[in-house]
Amino acid sequence: MGLYNSGEIELNDPPVFEMEQKVRLRKMIRNDGTFPGKEIGETLAKKGDVGYVVGIGTYLQSYYIYAVHFLENGYVVGCRRKELVSMDEPFVDDTDDEEIVETSLQESQV
Repeated sequence: MGLYNSGEIELNDPPVFEMEQKVRLRKMIRNDGTFPGKEIGETLAKKGDVGYVVGIGTYLQSYYIYAVHFLENGYVVGCRRKELVSMDEPFVDDTDDEEIVETSLQESQV
């Protein structure tokens, strides 16, 4: 199944994360071709990287996309709720290392 799940509409509820909230990445993020200056498939952020929410946008009128600024590499990457965990919550590595999410978002798109 693709990114869209017709049974899941996050926009019916408020965003889970807030602006300037510190978050940790649950999955590796690779460039899907929308991040300028990087090759398709190149790693943009690794599982466990810490960043701050700098923007909140939407995708397909169903999902929130959180623009997260990862200070270590300086990238602003678009992430879905399921790809992030608040720093207030314990980080439990419950994702499959073989599953690689290929998503990104230019800062200007948020």
